[in-house]
Amino acid sequence: MKDIKLIVLDCDGVLTDGKISYDNNRVEFKNFSAHDGLGAFLLRFTDIKIAVVTGRKSECLAQRCEDLKIDLLYQKISNKRETIDAILSELNLSWSNVAYMGDDLNDWPAMKKARLKTCPANANSVIRDRVDWISPRNGGDGAVRDLIDYILRQQGIYESTVEAYLKHLDADSDAGI
Repeated sequence: MKDIKLIVLDCDGVLTDGKISYDNNRVEFKNFSAHDGLGAFLLRFTDIKIAVVTGRKSECLAQRCEDLKIDLLYQKISNKRETIDAILSELNLSWSNVAYMGDDLNDWPAMKKARLKTCPANANSVIRDRVDWISPRNGGDGAVRDLIDYILRQQGIYESTVEAYLKHLDADSDAGI
């Protein structure tokens, strides 16, 4: 588990509850978990990066990634495996360095290559039956934070990462979520 250096996330059903809402002006709305956001912020105190690779394009997601300073955002991706291959090449990593969290069948071709295959509690049953770890929380309700905490604990750096974050709060009130 110490070799995990990249967490790859799907958006809808992982970072969100999977619901896509529009108003009468076709403005899209999504709900993101502040708990997931704080988990992403915690990773700034480690050498683990986050990439979001999703099949849809959403300004809501672009704003969330900007807020969280997630630079590895890839939207409207039809072949997630190829995109992740390119990310890994750019970062000089391999699939053995990847933890992937997805929730549905379109995630499987990429997910199956990852060192750690994970999903939210409410993922499709085919995916739940094939992964290494399932968050006790649903997508959009802290599943990503659970994954981040799980990896940090497995790597033995959870406490030191939390302490680094708390020291950061003492020095700078920007919680980053």
